[in-house]
Amino acid sequence: MTNVAPLTLYGRAWCHLCDDMRTALQPLLAEFGAQVEVVDVDSDPSLEARYNEVVPVLLCDGVELCHYRLDEVRVRRALAARAAGADGAIAAS
Repeated sequence: MTNVAPLTLYGRAWCHLCDDMRTALQPLLAEFGAQVEVVDVDSDPSLEARYNEVVPVLLCDGVELCHYRLDEVRVRRALAARAAGADGAIAAS
């Protein structure tokens, strides 16, 4: 069983930084077999108020990993930690 990290990317449809982060994230998603849920902050007033000027924002398990630009090192660590946790759970079964 694969432990797919629950990544969430908060952004905007018209945001070039959001497009850049989605593109930069693709190799990591492929490497770790992860998926990302993309959420348009303009679709919800509370999300717009929270993330308005800091999009894109990438979270893993609700913890902010980076905003504006992809922090590849931090995202890789988060995905690797989840993968290691999944391997440990499988080995213990």
